[in-house]
Amino acid sequence: MGAAEQARHREHAAAGSSTSSEAIMEQKPVYEFQPHAEHGAPIDHHVPQENAIQAQPDLTWSRIRHTLREPFSEFFGTFILIMFGDGVVAQVVLSNGEKGSYQSITWGWALGVMLGVYTGGISGAHLNPAVTFANCLFRKFPWRKLPIYALAQTLGAMTAAAVVYANYKSAIDVFEGGANIRTVPGYSETATAGIFCTYPAPFMTKTGQFFSEFIASSILMFMIYALKDEGNIGAGPLTPLGLFFVIFGIGACFGWETGYAINLARDFGPRLVSYMIGYGHEVWAAGGYYFWVPMVAPFCGCSFGAFLYDVFLFTGESPINTPAMGFKRFTQPKKQVWSNTYADRV
Repeated sequence: MGAAEQARHREHAAAGSSTSSEAIMEQKPVYEFQPHAEHGAPIDHHVPQENAIQAQPDLTWSRIRHTLREPFSEFFGTFILIMFGDGVVAQVVLSNGEKGSYQSITWGWALGVMLGVYTGGISGAHLNPAVTFANCLFRKFPWRKLPIYALAQTLGAMTAAAVVYANYKSAIDVFEGGANIRTVPGYSETATAGIFCTYPAPFMTKTGQFFSEFIASSILMFMIYALKDEGNIGAGPLTPLGLFFVIFGIGACFGWETGYAINLARDFGPRLVSYMIGYGHEVWAAGGYYFWVPMVAPFCGCSFGAFLYDVFLFTGESPINTPAMGFKRFTQPKKQVWSNTYADRV
């Protein structure tokens, strides 16, 4: 900076002395001053509409809705995701492939994710407890929100699965051979439990099942951070469309072996509903008790995918971009070290 520029800078600072740095920070969120900070769906809830003034804010329901806007957002975002995803599987399966194919399923799930992100943008549209967990680890998303987000996502998935079942019940009755017959893949050629949750291919070992879900989850989180990285090309407001192609690609390239659940809420919620409506103990026992794999593997995979992106590509604020690549904090089990909101509360 030259002498003339320095003088102009000092004059500008003096002229704006009435606007202190504290006042500036009150006008704009802190995150706007962070280098290459990732914000917006599906990273956090800093979206352009977050400060919009609602009509009649003093009404009782307006206050309730404002207080619970993030859980509601995650609930309905996941609800839309499962409505389209389980809906397209039901149509393909129950029509014996006459009204669609595996490619239709990949399109349907991709559409579900895209429209779910548009629906749940207020909360960041995580739609997946593993995504929320990775954001807590690497993007300072508040840990205290993880349980309520996971609960809202799971309840949204359960509700959507119940609606899909109600819509296709008559078709399921005909396909299964009776109103009281409900079967699971591996136990019947006319099984319909796969409409609601995932079941592995018969040849898959437990290691293969876990690795399939792990690698798909890793790709998902890696690409989410790539799409949201302002220090990279980034997708900005086109992130939902980018995620459409990410999910389509995962389904088309890695979906056959386990059904690419990559989401605890997406798989466990509908699986629980299928158990409740009469599919029996086999929903848990099928695939050598496969049900726990899409509950655990996505957390491992999403964390690993986020780790890879931050280690090799991300230049913004991340635990990786600290001394010892963030591993030092494992030796410091303190609230001020691990809490993502500690500085805001002191």
